[in-house]
Amino acid sequence: MTAARGGIAIVGMAGRFPGAGDLTEFWSNLRDGVESIVALTDEELTAAGVAPEVFGRPNYVKATPRFAGSDLFDAEFFGYTAREAEVMDPQHRLFLETAWAALEHSGYDAAQYDGSIGVFGGAGANRYVQHVYSHQQIVDTLGQTQILVANEVGFLASRVSYKLDLKGPAISLRAACSTALVAAHTACRSLLAGECDLALAGGVHVDPNPGTGYLHQDGSFVSPDGHVRPFDADARGTVFGTGVGLIVLKRLEDALADGDTIHAVIRGSAINNDGAVKVGFTAPSVTGQAAVITAALTSAGLAPTDIDYVEAHGTGTSLGDPIEVQALSRAFGDTGSCALGSIKGNVGHLDAAAGIAGLLKTTLALKHELLPPSLNYTRANPDIDFANSPFQVQATLGSWPRTDGHVRRAGISAFGFGGSNAHLILEEAPLAPASPASARPTETLVLSARTPEALEQATDRLAEHLRR
Repeated sequence: MTAARGGIAIVGMAGRFPGAGDLTEFWSNLRDGVESIVALTDEELTAAGVAPEVFGRPNYVKATPRFAGSDLFDAEFFGYTAREAEVMDPQHRLFLETAWAALEHSGYDAAQYDGSIGVFGGAGANRYVQHVYSHQQIVDTLGQTQILVANEVGFLASRVSYKLDLKGPAISLRAACSTALVAAHTACRSLLAGECDLALAGGVHVDPNPGTGYLHQDGSFVSPDGHVRPFDADARGTVFGTGVGLIVLKRLEDALADGDTIHAVIRGSAINNDGAVKVGFTAPSVTGQAAVITAALTSAGLAPTDIDYVEAHGTGTSLGDPIEVQALSRAFGDTGSCALGSIKGNVGHLDAAAGIAGLLKTTLALKHELLPPSLNYTRANPDIDFANSPFQVQATLGSWPRTDGHVRRAGISAFGFGGSNAHLILEEAPLAPASPASARPTETLVLSARTPEALEQATDRLAEHLRR
């Protein structure tokens, strides 16, 4: 995307993450420095089906990013039978529900929207289909085709388009841990090309073994103690978990003309690949990461000194963190001052949803004018040369206020195995014009739902929102 064509507005968003059933809880946890990776008891592990001889091993890590409801789905709402929902990959279920919520948050009804709506997203590897195939009666009853349709990752975006009757492009993609940011980049390009007028973009990943820990091996990239410590001297690895998030995008000029609520503006983005010049397929590359960051800044028409904050990929590995800061320093130079953070200390690594978690975190930080703390950082990894870089880890909650003459901007990175790199430049939303005073003494807030029970829940959520 290019700055000359204007930016892309984020006009809606929704997500569910470890410790947070919605974005309100998500922001509260980020602001308050809550670590949503929790310790598991032996009783919980036994209930989850882990054998005592497994979790009793000295290298078994009894910790997980706690995510509620990955096994739940409102099948009737979307016109599925219980059996159809049962065989469907939970990633499809979560992505579909969150797409509906994001579109609803944007204020647009797909049935009445006078324009085309695209869907761009990706999921983690589907391990659920193995569970389906382990039940021969289900396989015999439904057949291979229906199981394929319910589980193929390539149908992720198309399922949303079909169920919500969306006519724009439906692109399911997979770029390892950069999947969601690549989806956002692709959605921006589609909007600028005029292929759609509104776009949903995001990612989802479901832990195939929820409620369990994992076995740690020396030299692996998973944490030996269940904590993720981005950029810290004691960083030894990450923890994988479940998450889903989507944003609704619209060309900025159209969003302004239509009076949309704008949460933030995407000013530029870029994607690339490391190529072969690195020690191995899964290894990160300073050259590739620096190049994609520079390309994103160029696409936004900005200089490194225009960026206040970078939401890093920040996996908390002893190899990955130094390479990432080295790449950032190469792209930024050694002048200026920029805060640095990573959401993975809060919620762990969410695979295909990692990039959207960082993007939503940064969007909420801009809205609330606060920089959340990057957790579990006490002293720098000795292999990171912070002294000769513009970066400082945002270890505590800090203010990020609007000021006259300065536009608040941030960079967001996501890097995947195989060298798939993505970087996005996010900018604060333009100030909205003051709403005209209403001539009415009171205003009516209209709610609707398919059942009385759902309406009561919606009423409760609205009341809680108004109380906050």
